Amino acid sequence: MIIKSFEISKINLKKNFFFLFYGVNEGLKKQTILEKFKKNFPDNCYTYDENEILKGKEDFFNNVLTRSFFEKEKLIIINRATDKIKDLIEEVLEKKIIDLILVLNSGMLEKKSKIRSLFEKGKETICVPFYEDNNQTLSSIISSFFRNNSIPVSQQTINLIVQRCRGDRLNLQNELDKIKSFTKNKGKIEIEDLLKLTNLAENFSVSELIDSCLAKNKKKTINILNENNYSLDDCILIIRTFLIKSKRLLKLSENINNQNNIDEVVSSFKPPIFWKDKEIVKQQIKSWSNGNIGDLIFKINETELLIKKNSHNSINILSDFIIEQSTITNN
Repeated sequence: MIIKSFEISKINLKKNFFFLFYGVNEGLKKQTILEKFKKNFPDNCYTYDENEILKGKEDFFNNVLTRSFFEKEKLIIINRATDKIKDLIEEVLEKKIIDLILVLNSGMLEKKSKIRSLFEKGKETICVPFYEDNNQTLSSIISSFFRNNSIPVSQQTINLIVQRCRGDRLNLQNELDKIKSFTKNKGKIEIEDLLKLTNLAENFSVSELIDSCLAKNKKKTINILNENNYSLDDCILIIRTFLIKSKRLLKLSENINNQNNIDEVVSSFKPPIFWKDKEIVKQQIKSWSNGNIGDLIFKINETELLIKKNSHNSINILSDFIIEQSTITNN
């Protein structure tokens, strides 16, 4: 069954249990999953990445099928879902598991997508496309925010906020939250305040994601991927950050081969490594050999080209690559 994103309020979680959310509007998808689903399952919500499930199907089904004494219903969210998971989802549907809500969160899916077709045609499944917000929609949200909070605002201010949120409803909400806090005691905001207060949209988890991957912290890497919904622009930022940090890691590793003192090399490195990052950088050095770092840099360049050639599938390409690098053993 297909419903529109503006019809989400019609969903009845007592009657509807299996959902596919797909499309580029990551902000609206995240908002919908949080407000419609997560808030109703604060203690029984489990988030997975598709790749994680495909590598551990038995563990996944154990979680789906088992119930503790205190659990009544479970919410399962699977991020970055693609056609690869179709057979598994069909198996879940066939089992007719009671007290289970399942949400698949996907990027863009073509009309010939098998998982999309499964959810569109199924009588027990709901498929919701999430299209990109246009400037008119975002402007309307901003106007309502200022009106509801009794804050006087000019059209110029509204236009600036639209520009800064980069077409993403999630970025917009972050900016509006900051504005609300700022105006709590002032009751108004000027353009100058807005320029200082708001940021160009950027994802502050990028550096932490790459650091965790290079340190071979698979669990944290997957957690960061699961908790963030990245856009194509984010993918390019992430892969470029990966390249920069890998080149730094290679230089550090070469210096250690010459000096044989990891603490001294990290402390004296130029440009300086911030004090709070030194320990994780040491973990990265211990996790990679020179030759493997060189191979990694080559793979990063290949992955960037692959992302650019397959923009519709960029998030899945990047996620698979990052999880693989956090998992493989380097000698």
